[in-house]
Order: sequence, then C-alpha cells, then structure tokens
Amino acid sequence: MEDEMTYKNVVLFRSQTTKGIWLARCAGIEPCTLVMDLEGTDGRERGEDDTAFEKQSALFALAVSDIVLINMWCHDIGREQAANKPLLKTVFQVMMRLFSPRKTTLMFVIRDKTRTPLENLEPVLREDIQKIWDSVPKPQAHKETPLSEFFNVEVVALSSYEEKEEQFKEQVASLRQRFFHSIAPGGLAGDRRGVVPASGFSFSAQQIWKVIKENKDLDLPAHKVMVATVRCEEIANEKYSNFAANEEWCELEEAVQSGPVSGFGKKLSSILDTSLSGYDAEVLYFDEGVRSSKRKQLEEKLLQLVQPAFQSMLGHIRSGTLDRFKDAFDKALSGGEGFSSASLRCSTSYMAQFDEGCAGVKLDMLDVVIVQANWDTSKAQDKLQRDIDAHIASVRAAKLAEITTQFESKLNEALAGPVEALLDGANNDTWPAIKKLLQKETKSAVSGLSSALSGFDMDEVAKEKMLANLENYAKGVVEAKAREEAGRVLNRMKDRFTTLFSHDSDSMPRIWTGKEDIRAITKTSRSASLKLLSVMAAIRLDDETDNIESTLTGALVDSTNSAASTNREISKYDPLASSTWEQVTFYCWHSLF
Repeated sequence: MEDEMTYKNVVLFRSQTTKGIWLARCAGIEPCTLVMDLEGTDGRERGEDDTAFEKQSALFALAVSDIVLINMWCHDIGREQAANKPLLKTVFQVMMRLFSPRKTTLMFVIRDKTRTPLENLEPVLREDIQKIWDSVPKPQAHKETPLSEFFNVEVVALSSYEEKEEQFKEQVASLRQRFFHSIAPGGLAGDRRGVVPASGFSFSAQQIWKVIKENKDLDLPAHKVMVATVRCEEIANEKYSNFAANEEWCELEEAVQSGPVSGFGKKLSSILDTSLSGYDAEVLYFDEGVRSSKRKQLEEKLLQLVQPAFQSMLGHIRSGTLDRFKDAFDKALSGGEGFSSASLRCSTSYMAQFDEGCAGVKLDMLDVVIVQANWDTSKAQDKLQRDIDAHIASVRAAKLAEITTQFESKLNEALAGPVEALLDGANNDTWPAIKKLLQKETKSAVSGLSSALSGFDMDEVAKEKMLANLENYAKGVVEAKAREEAGRVLNRMKDRFTTLFSHDSDSMPRIWTGKEDIRAITKTSRSASLKLLSVMAAIRLDDETDNIESTLTGALVDSTNSAASTNREISKYDPLASSTWEQVTFYCWHSLF
C-alpha cells in the first residue's frame, strides 16, 4: 500500500500541473497586478502534434501581458534541443503577427541554478535567444527590426527548491519585490503601448481570445481602438443617462420653464462639468483619439439636451432686459431728457448689458452662459434690438402725435373764434384780416413744432412733411370755419338786413315818421346783406381778385324786372346758375339758390 501511494504521488508530481489558462490577482502587490498561469510547452497530455493551444495561449499571453515569465531549467542552457526553444520560437513567431513593435518584458527564470555563476549563464542564454530571433521568419516590415524593439529581456536565477528551500524562498521574495510599482517609469514592465484600462480588460481579453481562436491576425493597435470604442461609448451612454436623471438638472429644467432662474448658467455648467469630468476619469487610460471622439459626442448630446432650457433662460433675460429698458427710457423722458438722447443712451446701455451677459462678462447680471457651450446668441441679440427699436418707434410715434395734437389744438383755438368773428362782421377787410391772422398763427405754430421736433433726430424729409401738414391743418381750420359760417349765411343775411333796416346810422332803433325813404333804406340794407354774401361766397386766402360782389349785385340788386328775373333763372348764361365762376377757386358753398 505504501509503495502504491508513493507511486501515485510521483505520477501526480510529474504530470501536467496546469491545464488551460488560469488568472488570479497577486496578493499584497501594488498597483493591482494580475498573474496568468499557462500550460507548459512540453506536456505529454496534449501530445506532440497538438501545438495549437500552446501557440494560442502564447499569443494570448503576449497580447494581454506586460511581463512574460519563462521557466527554464539551468542544465538546458546551451543545449541545441532545450525544452523551451520551441516555446521561444512560438513566442517570436506570434509576436510578428502583431504587426507593430510593442515592447514586452521577457523574464527568463533559470530554475535549479548550479554552481555556474549567473554572469556566465546569462550571455549564453542571450546568445541563444538572439539566434532564435534571427532564425524566425519575419514580415517584410520587420526584416531588420532588432529584438530590443519587441522585447526587454531580463534573466534571473533560482536555487533548487528541493535542495535549498530557504534560499529558494528568499530569492522568490526578492523577485516578488521587483513587481511592486512595475508600471512606474524604469519599472519591470515594458512600454505599455498596448495597455487596456482595468474597466475594459474583461471585454478586451474576450475579444483577443475570440480573434486568436478564429486564427486571425491580431492587430493590437486596432484591437486597442476597438476596445476603447466599445468601453468609451458605454461609459458615455451611462454618463448621459445619469445626467438626464440628475435631480438638480431636472429641477433646473422645470424651474426655467416658468421664469428666470438665479445662477442658471453657473449651476448648469457645474452639472455638465461633473458629468464630463466623470467620463474623463473613467476613460483616462483608453486610446486618446477614441476617448476624445466619444467625449465630444457625449458633450454634443448633453448640450443638445440642455439647449431648450438655455433658450428659455435666454428668452427670460431678453424679456427682462427689454422691460428694464422701457422703464429707464420712460424715466429719462419724464425727467426732461431729449427723446433722441434718451433713446440712444438707453438702447446702447441695455444692449451692452445683454451682450456682456451673453459673452459671460457679467455673470452676476445675466447668468446664462454655459461654459461648455459656444452657442450663437446673435438671434436673441437681434430680437432684443428689434424689440427696443420697435418700442422707441412706438413711443416716438405717440410723442409726435401728442405734440402734433397740442399744436393743432392751439391753432384751432387761435383761429376758429377770431375767424368766426371776422366773418360775422364781413366787409372788404375780412379776408385780408383772416389771411394775416392765419399767417401769424401758422408761423408761430410751425416754429414751435420745429423746435419740439429737434430733439427727435428726425430726417429733414419727415420733419418738413410734419411742418407742411401743420400748415395745411391751420388752413383747413380756416376753411372749415368759413364753410361752417357759410352754411348759416341766409340767416345772417336776414339778420343783417333786419338790423340795418330797423336801425339808423347810429344803431338806434328807427322811428318811423312816414317821411323816410323806404326804397333807399331797403336798398342800403340789401347791399349790406349782399356784402355779407359776397364775403361768405368764397375762401380768399390767395392774393387773387374776383368779381363775386359785382356779379351778385348785378344779378340780385340791379335787376328789377321780375319777368327778366324769371328768364334769368332759366338762362344758361345766368352766372347764378353756373357751377363755376371765373377767378374763383374755393367756394364756401355750392348752391344757395
């Protein structure tokens, strides 16, 4: 039984100790270090011809590892058929399939070191390694590439565990120390050009093994980009989802819908920065080009998400700026500042405030700037400028209308009453007096309006048009009053006739004695009435003369034959039956008879 047990132990000891690939984390070594244990290259279990797995595992180890340890028996050094030469050939051959130099540390661990000093063994081993490298077929691109471009060769020796256990353990402990901070500059690890961050290691290892199993050429740089693309995209999507669900952002988005939010730009910039900084921290060790590209995409998606809120805030600030402008403008006008001066000063001031806020110059006033964005705010600026200009135009129109109304009211007051009085006492001087009054009051009003308009910075054409309109208004007051009085001309003629007929030359009531010349009195009263009629018949604001009085006298006073009068009424040559008179442009009435 004892012999049987011993036999079994010996068999177990000499059989294949590792099957497949095992992975574990090294305890107590910083930074985090993973160790892989691969099958040997000369195990009898797989047979002489089944070398596929050892090549696959060798390529896998080279692809994912910074340091590859190769166990080598001391007595095999210098032998032509040493057990690890096939492994070295495999390592070198598969390394050529990576298509680009990636320096990996090859550490040869010489087991069961003999009395021969390491200083004598190492040159022999390096020479053997160089010969193997020189003999390995290489792609055209690396025909002349030296071994040092691909590998950093290290050699250590360990005493026999069975014969010198304590010494073996001390040497192993010393070797273990070399793995502390191995990735630091000058450390044991290689150049780490193919490094994959820890968060992407699992995915990377799966994809590498998949490519190796499919017997495809493994291009580590392309694989590195692929891993970075997948992981960076996953991280970016996670950060976007986290941002969209962020409570602070959701509250900010909701609040800005109903009104301006204090510190909006600063708060939103901070939330965005937190999200983007989190992305940067997680993708720090991935391919720079990929992580930058995915970061840009993440930033664009985040900014697209927050832009509606930004536009709402911008709209609130624009509206608030417009309201403040209106208040300041109204106060300036109420304080007596000229319209042109007030409009220019207030417009310039509040547009400058808005522009500075949009540019981030004064965040305390217009906190809308998002640091991560460079959005064009020109449309909002143009909209504000149009709104300000529209308000200025509206106020200008109202002020001009108010001023015009004031001067028109003054003209109406200055002309209507006096013109009515002059027409009531119609005589030869009536229209010259009316014309003189019109010229005087019009000149005064036009001068006053011209002075009032000087503060509005109007162009000369518009100003002259307003002044001309005021002149026309004054003339229209006179014409309207003349036509109004002409509408009562018959009653006025009767009143004048009655007054003159019943009063003497001293305006005293006439005492009839029977001796009066009634015909003469009647004729005089009638002539006075016709004088009133001739004055009221036309508007005489020009310097042209007319024959209205003589025509009316000849037609109404000198004619005594009733039959002739009847014939005159139907005669086409009768001036009273004509719709136009020579030398008369403006009538006060069209048809009196």
